[in-house]
Amino acid sequence: MTIPAQFDAKTIENKWYEYWMENNYFHSQPDHRTPYTIVIPPPNVTGVLHMGHMLNNTIQDVLIRRARLKGFNACWVPGTDHASIATEAKVVAKLKAEGINKNDLTREEFLAHAWDWTDKYGGVILDQLKKLGASCDWERTKFTMDPDMSASVIRSFVDLYNKGLIYRGYRMVNWDPEAKTTLSDEEVIFEEQQGKLYYIQYKIDGSEDFLTIATTRPETIFGDSAICINPNDERFAHLKGKSAIVPICGRIIPIIEDEYVDIEFGTGCLKVTPAHDMNDKTLGEKHNLEIIDIFNEDATMNSFGLHYQGKDRFVVREEIAKELETLGALAKTETHLNKVGTSERTKAVIEPRLSDQWFLKMEDLVKPAIQSVLVDGDIKLHPKRFENTYAHWLNNIRDWNISRQLWWGQQIPAYFYGDGKEDFVVAESIEDALVLAREKTSNSKLETKDLRQDVDALDTWFSSWLWPMSVFGGIMDPESEDFKYYYPTNDLVTGPDILFFWVARMIIAGYEYTGKKPFTNVYLTGLVRDKQRRKMSKSLGNSPDPLDLIEKFGADGVRVGLLLSASAGNDIMFDEELCNQGKGFTNKIWNAFKLIKGWEVSESISQPESSKVAIEWYEAKLQQTLLEIEDNFEKYRISEALMGTYKLVWDDFCSWFLEMIKPAYQQPIDSVTFAKAIEMLENNLKVLHPFMPFLTEEIWQILAPRKKEEALIVSTWPEMKPYNATLITDFENTMEVISGIRTIRKDKNIPFKDAIELKAINNDKVSTYFDSVITKLGNITSLEYVTEKVDGALSYRVNSNEYFIPITGNINIEEEIAKLTAELIYTQGFLKSVQNKLANEKFVAGAPEKVLANEKQKEADALAKIETIENSLAGLK
Repeated sequence: MTIPAQFDAKTIENKWYEYWMENNYFHSQPDHRTPYTIVIPPPNVTGVLHMGHMLNNTIQDVLIRRARLKGFNACWVPGTDHASIATEAKVVAKLKAEGINKNDLTREEFLAHAWDWTDKYGGVILDQLKKLGASCDWERTKFTMDPDMSASVIRSFVDLYNKGLIYRGYRMVNWDPEAKTTLSDEEVIFEEQQGKLYYIQYKIDGSEDFLTIATTRPETIFGDSAICINPNDERFAHLKGKSAIVPICGRIIPIIEDEYVDIEFGTGCLKVTPAHDMNDKTLGEKHNLEIIDIFNEDATMNSFGLHYQGKDRFVVREEIAKELETLGALAKTETHLNKVGTSERTKAVIEPRLSDQWFLKMEDLVKPAIQSVLVDGDIKLHPKRFENTYAHWLNNIRDWNISRQLWWGQQIPAYFYGDGKEDFVVAESIEDALVLAREKTSNSKLETKDLRQDVDALDTWFSSWLWPMSVFGGIMDPESEDFKYYYPTNDLVTGPDILFFWVARMIIAGYEYTGKKPFTNVYLTGLVRDKQRRKMSKSLGNSPDPLDLIEKFGADGVRVGLLLSASAGNDIMFDEELCNQGKGFTNKIWNAFKLIKGWEVSESISQPESSKVAIEWYEAKLQQTLLEIEDNFEKYRISEALMGTYKLVWDDFCSWFLEMIKPAYQQPIDSVTFAKAIEMLENNLKVLHPFMPFLTEEIWQILAPRKKEEALIVSTWPEMKPYNATLITDFENTMEVISGIRTIRKDKNIPFKDAIELKAINNDKVSTYFDSVITKLGNITSLEYVTEKVDGALSYRVNSNEYFIPITGNINIEEEIAKLTAELIYTQGFLKSVQNKLANEKFVAGAPEKVLANEKQKEADALAKIETIENSLAGLK
């Protein structure tokens, strides 16, 4: 067949992905082989591919394709997460645009809209991953709201409740007023924000005196239940037992005493608002204070806000400040830098709020997860430094608030049969709940219509923490063949930002339900940033569309570009030039392949010595690289594994090996060398395939007719064998010899077609095994070893060996002497300036060690160059 001049990435990518899918290469079923399993970190069902997904899934595909080639039964389970907060927000916004208010709908009606949205937009990202070449087992695709997945979540809740680990409590929680739901502590991001500190004067009841309190939130005065002073603070001793009047609302509140108040902080007085601050709530409980909630669920003021009712908290803040000023109750304001909690999802400022929520006790559950990672090392984090973050989170863990005030998600399986807070039962179905409710109430006349299910949904992470088990049916059927075969999984690739949200919780769930770890290794990728080190985001406009990159540089080029700079845990400074480099590598391999296929093969000519030697060297080099690649993969240094492969193919194979075996112009190559060249190319393709699946499959299939079971994707990783390391060391010296010849040819304008002589003094006693290669690549008529310097010759050194190229008629000796003399004078001047600097005691005493070492190296290089020039001049005179 005619090989195209250019590698047509788009056509080839579509062709081979369809071929892989048609032949079901990605699908895995339990069999006699050792399994290798990865579960995808499920992206949001409504998400689209971004650069972080590109990096994460490229790494997973590299691992899974390599495992497939190494003979494992490779299974990569894809799927998506229902992402309750994010998805519900999108559905609410869509309905609002259509003039529909969520509150006017029943739960069932809203969920119908949510499912319509999911069916329309869900799974787009999985289709986009196919463009990247992701070899997921698409038949196993899971969604966290699939019936079997939801059933697993409900069963988990019921199980943990029955074990006494889940409880219902009236607690102060993090409230997201935009999503109108509670959040766990881990979903709150604290950001420094510039604000104001307001000094408000409270009049003392029954007198003209007042006290001043500093607050960042003047709007919360409507929720004040007391003023607190430190009993040891003599400044306020006269206020003990008295009351104060809250400005604007005129409510009279007690002045209480507690050593909690820091005498040195602020004014030494504290306003106590139990409904809107965790510490104030503790004080309120201690002193039996009234709890006054002043906010609606969207953080607008309720009726306690008087004439501000219905207004947003931030609007009210400024208006209240103005009213306080008008009343003479605002002493002053100051700028103030404050840490403010914001919602990870909606970015809204969090409100502390008291409400009934469901919690999971974590103190005992977390112990096996701490032991496994931090003590036994059964689960390894890569890079290891993230163990410190992991330890901090797990050693300071609090009970997990698992309920959310949302409809999109698994509805909490608690059924109320009365008005009391404890009038409920927990069961997997309403039928089971009825049985329990009848037992609990001793009322056999109860019916399902008498039960009402808790309206809240479970935290999305309470679903995804079961992911490695639930995708294989392990919660509903622990004895299933799939679960027993594929679990525990092998590697998890994810971002460090969800090390606690997801990774730690999966480990906790794994040990709780199976007594086993869910995976062995966790590879934590870095963030993809732009050249200015900024995090990529739509708002900054610095995040390229991954599909546009694939269109421009090809999937293989983008994969290589991303991975070349993606060392574990370190952020990537992304530059499109990286993808261009990947595309350049693709073209280099394609051109090398075309070169080999373009050679005419002869069965009658014998193999040249230079080709025999070249093959022996390259086989050794391949084996050395295979060992390095193996070591890098074991240490999860994927970038280094690719770089080793890159150098093997670009430098060793293309730049040296092919040049060493290439036949003379319009001459055939011997069949023995050609067969070996194809073999070496095929081995290269196997090693490259995990990184560059499309290009390698295309070349593999052109090289020879292949049956479907002979496709590269299901081929076999190159066999690792002992190799001759001396060959590699000796050839490094040979490369320097050849480079010296090429430098002289270039500097002296000696065309390669003009053959030259080479004489050498072998002081280092280096091997002459590669002399045939030196002769070929240098176009040497004769290579002779001598004991004396050669007169009338150009010379250069490689270590202690001296090499001489006798002058031919192509060089004007007088011009060469003049040129070398000028170069000698310049170098001597340079050496003098360096030596003057090194003779300066003040410079030597004050210069950093690195600078001093650099100057000494300059001196040594100049001395060596002067010696070489002088030898060349001596040979010419």
